[in-house]
Amino acid sequence: MSMKITDWAVEDRPRERLWNKGPASLSDAELLAILIRSGTRNNSALDLARELLAMAGNSLSQLGRLSAGEIKKIKGMGEAKAVTIAAALELGRRRKLAEAADNPQIRSSADVFSIFSPLMEDLSHEEFWILFLNRANRVTGRMKISQGGVSGTVTDVRIVMKKAIETLASGLIICHNHPSGNTSPSDSDIRITLKIKEAGALMDIQLLDHIIVAGKDYYSFADSGAL
Repeated sequence: MSMKITDWAVEDRPRERLWNKGPASLSDAELLAILIRSGTRNNSALDLARELLAMAGNSLSQLGRLSAGEIKKIKGMGEAKAVTIAAALELGRRRKLAEAADNPQIRSSADVFSIFSPLMEDLSHEEFWILFLNRANRVTGRMKISQGGVSGTVTDVRIVMKKAIETLASGLIICHNHPSGNTSPSDSDIRITLKIKEAGALMDIQLLDHIIVAGKDYYSFADSGAL
């Protein structure tokens, strides 16, 4: 039978250590244990946290990809615990997203990646987004155009151009993700890029780049000379 956290010396308990020494003093498993709060008859909250991390290959990035339903598969992780952890992971993503300035100036593909990485790096399905830019290459808005499955998403060029005209954009950057982790553009990625570029040229709206987010890596059409 596992030793309960409440049986530990007070100074060793995760909550008390966080309070006295700060969150940086705790391991990933200990931080998760605080969210889990209570264990089972045979496993402490820390045991459940370690099992959850093991499910994710001891990777916080992989952990962020797990749904509440997948988390709940661990014995002793009920719906309340699973939802709490999923909510905490989502807050982490949103914090990263909020750290980006509201209207940053785009100077490189890395700037684009820093905007979309928090949105896309942990997704298990594809999403297609647009950045709208003014003549100074400052972001004036962003929008998700479509969402698909694991292997692809369908994008309508007419919707892209309609939104660009409505926002009076001078430039566009499109972005989508590859859940597989493969950065290489597919034939359909290349075709949609050329279609949007040609449609934009007719309306004096320049397509500046197409970024493919693949986990913590990315591919840039502009950097690769494919635009």
